[in-house]
Formats: sequence, C-alpha cells, structure tokens
Amino acid sequence: MSQPLISKNRISRKAASFTESVIREMTREAMKYGAVNLGQGFPDFAAPEDIKQKAMEAIAADHNQYAITWGVKDFRDAIAKKTMWYLGLDIDPETEITVTCGSTEGMIAAMMATVDPTEEVIVFEPFYENYAPDAILSDATPRHVPLYRTDNGFIFDREELRAAFNDRTKAIIICNPNNPTGKVFTRDELEFIAELCKEFDALVFTDEIYEHIIYTGHADDDPFEHICMANIEGMRERTVVVNSLSKTYSVTGWRVGYCIAPPDITAAIRKVHDFLTVGAANPLQHAGAYAMSLPPSYYDALQSEYQRKRDFIVPALKAAGFKCDFPDGAYYVMCDISDFGFANDIEFTKHLIREIGVAVVPGSSFYHDATLGSQLVRFCFCKKDETLEAAAERLGKLERG
Repeated sequence: MSQPLISKNRISRKAASFTESVIREMTREAMKYGAVNLGQGFPDFAAPEDIKQKAMEAIAADHNQYAITWGVKDFRDAIAKKTMWYLGLDIDPETEITVTCGSTEGMIAAMMATVDPTEEVIVFEPFYENYAPDAILSDATPRHVPLYRTDNGFIFDREELRAAFNDRTKAIIICNPNNPTGKVFTRDELEFIAELCKEFDALVFTDEIYEHIIYTGHADDDPFEHICMANIEGMRERTVVVNSLSKTYSVTGWRVGYCIAPPDITAAIRKVHDFLTVGAANPLQHAGAYAMSLPPSYYDALQSEYQRKRDFIVPALKAAGFKCDFPDGAYYVMCDISDFGFANDIEFTKHLIREIGVAVVPGSSFYHDATLGSQLVRFCFCKKDETLEAAAERLGKLERG
C-alpha cells in the first residue's frame, strides 16, 4: 500500500490545545475506587417528582419528534414569564430566546455566533473549565483576569481588568454566582464591568445557572443579591444570558438550557444552534415549561436546603484541615490544601480518592496556568446528607504535613 505524499496531523490544533474534562474524569475515578463523589456538580438525590411526572406525561402525549429548532413555544413563553417575574426583564419569546442542549451548548453557540478570529474574550479565573476551550473553539483568544481570595471573599483588581480590555476585546464571560469560587458579583462590580464593555464596545456572556442558589452571609444577615448584567443600565443590548434547568431543578442530565439575547444576536445564535444540535429534547422542554411556572416558595426551599448543606460542609472541611470560606452562592467550596504537604493538587487528589475515599476536583483545572491552582481543590455539596456525612467522616482521616 502506498504511503501518502503529504503527512497531515490527524488531530486539529484546536482539539490538541486543551484536555478532556477533568471534572468528568474525577467522577470516573470516584466510581473506580468507590470514593464519595464531591467532585462533579450534579445532585445524587432525586429530581422533584412533579417535574419528572410532567416529563413522563409529555412522552406519553407523543411529544417525541423534533420541536421547533429554537424551542417549544410553551417553554419559551414560560422562560419569558419567569424572567419577567425574577429579573424584571420583558423578553420577547419569539425573537430573544433560544433553547439549547444545556447551558454548555448555549455558551459555545453564543460565542460561535458572535466572535471572530483574532478577537479576544476575557475570562475571570479560576473559571469553569469549559470557558477557555469555548473561546478556542470559537477562534478567539482568551485573556485571563484573576479573582483573588481575601477576607471579604473573591475580588478582582480593577486596574488589571481595565488593562485586559483593548480594541480586540469582543466579550467578557461572567459566571454569577460563580463556579468554582462561590462568588456573587456586587452591583458596584457589575457596573464597573459594564462601563468597560460600553467603552470598548464589548459583549457580556453571563452564565446565570446558579441564580437561585444564593446564601446569607456568615451569620443571619441579609442574603447576597443576584443581579443580572442585563439589568445594568445600557447593558440589555450587549448581554447574552445563558441559563439552564440543570441546577435549579436538579435535572443536570436533561441537557435543556437557553440563551436570552437581543434579536440580532438571537438570530445568529439560532443558526449556530441549529447546525450544532438541531434542538433540545422535545418532551423535556414541555416539563421545563411546568418547572418554570413553580411558585416562589419552590426557590425559597431550594435556597434554604442548600444553605443548610453549605453550613454543614464548610465547618467539616475546616475541621479536616482545609483553608476555606463560606461561599456566597452556587454549591462549591474552593479549599487551600497547603497544610497537607503535597507537591501539588494532582498528587493530593489522587491520595484523597484512593486512600481517603473522597473525590474532588484539582484546582489547577480552573486555571490557564496549572501552577496557580496547584494548592487548591474544589468540593461540591449538592449531595444527600448521608453523602456529605460520609465524606466528612472519611476526611477526618487526613493528616496534615
């Protein structure tokens, strides 16, 4: 058999430039070694029975073929109604909403619809691991701005952020509440970011998937406030809101998300979405319409339950020797592991999974430079009480270096 005249790379430069998901890898490792999984952010408890029932009813009613590419009308109407109730934004479901296969597809579809080669996308770090590959797949260059851990939570340096903006800046990604830090951006911070976006004509991709998981402070004071960037003056027309059923309704495996954006951007997102995935699961969108209609008491109960879990796991982690703070929102805790004497987060994570029996995510997976997260790990606490209790018991076996 003759050899080809020209030898070509079988793997694209894009795919070769990033690794597989470390978060999903930790779940596989947990299963392999029988470890308690506090790594990947999915609940190990049942989804609400009424929401599951609506999905079964939709399947039985034969909503099993293609839906309209950009989303079932009842679902888009329900998204618009809930957005008006919760955020006070009057959204047109016909021209400003695209239903996607989870917020993961929503983010990449939005970026591919708006970002051109040589343009830059600003990413706060530590960041959810998808964001940097999303920028690369969109032919953009990610620019990283650090979030610093302080006694008052995670903050960014305003001069560093300003320096990251330039004529090539197309957008900034904000995850609010933030994965992995648990930070909730303040109105003052968002207004500062908004002024930079207006000055440099940049977009905002805001991941709001944890919008209802907001806590009170470290005592019984007022809860942190979730503010959507689209509500900041002058930002409605340059903001893409990315969201999903996954976290709020404990159905991470349904892969039903959505983007809210101005009509011109929505039209572009819909085209990219169509050729990426065609559409999200039809019957699950019908169930999503029901979920979106749940009363405020549902969200109050959700917040209360996660606050209770947070207030259990953080003291347990501190007692085990981790340096950490109470997160303001989401359901993750970033922990400093420097007192345990391991060379880096990878070695510590291997030890934790194989010898202690608890799986976490190594902090380096949330940074563009692995050394920046080499003494950090992320715990997830969207788990049953018995899961968290088992993890706390096992972590008690840890010895400090």
